[in-house]
Amino acid sequence: MTNFLSFLSVRSIVLIILAVVLSVGTALFARGWINAERAALAAQAHPNGSQFPAMEILVVKEDLPAGTFIKPEHLLWQPWPEENLMPVYVVKGTAKREDFANSVVRSGITAGEPITEGRIVRPGDRGFLAAVLAPGMRAVTVAINATSGIAGFIFPGDRVDLILTHAIRLDKSENGTLKRASETVLRDIRVLAVDQRTDDQNGKVEIAQTTTLEVTTKQAEMIAMLTEMGKLSLSLRSLAENGEAADRPKRRWRSYTWDSEVSPLINGMTRAVTVTRGSEQKEVRF
Repeated sequence: MTNFLSFLSVRSIVLIILAVVLSVGTALFARGWINAERAALAAQAHPNGSQFPAMEILVVKEDLPAGTFIKPEHLLWQPWPEENLMPVYVVKGTAKREDFANSVVRSGITAGEPITEGRIVRPGDRGFLAAVLAPGMRAVTVAINATSGIAGFIFPGDRVDLILTHAIRLDKSENGTLKRASETVLRDIRVLAVDQRTDDQNGKVEIAQTTTLEVTTKQAEMIAMLTEMGKLSLSLRSLAENGEAADRPKRRWRSYTWDSEVSPLINGMTRAVTVTRGSEQKEVRF
């Protein structure tokens, strides 16, 4: 009887062990089958064996309205499904973000949209200025030099003030006092183009001789007159100030400076004496 019970106990233990082994084996088999199915599905979705798209194309970070000057920070490289790749897209490795600097948006581009040559106009292209100009605005060119043009540190897209320096005769007589003055005649004018270029062979920068500005019709007429009255200079405005310009009311008064404010000696250099000869009186200045 004891031997029979011992036999049953051994048999029960063996059956329990077999049941555990079968359960573990079944679980491992099921897990392996599931993983294999997942791998097969992934391979069908990505035949090249990569989980992510292999190509990156150039897109815009934010909405760019027509007429916007493009800067490198407006662009970024974004993964793009290879099966949806178009020949006009800019693929990473074929160009750099900097290659599109100072180009102008021909028609509005929305954030995340690929940038293409057909959506932009580059400096020197036909129709460049027409694409840059806002509706109703005009383009006018003024001559500058190293001093009046801030030594070449003005670039397309910047905003400037126009300063006129000229001589003014205070009275109508030929010997009338001649005073010099400078005044800010136009404010917050957008720069469209600058003829500065870099010589790639020696790295020298040639200072611009002309600057093209975006103005209204009335401002264009004023600039045409101002160039005949005296010397024009450009005053560069802060980029931070440009962003706030639309929120501030326009100042109607002009800032000006007389020559006597710069040099106090000027007022002391001129003396007027009234000379009387009979019934005639004449003022003599020296």
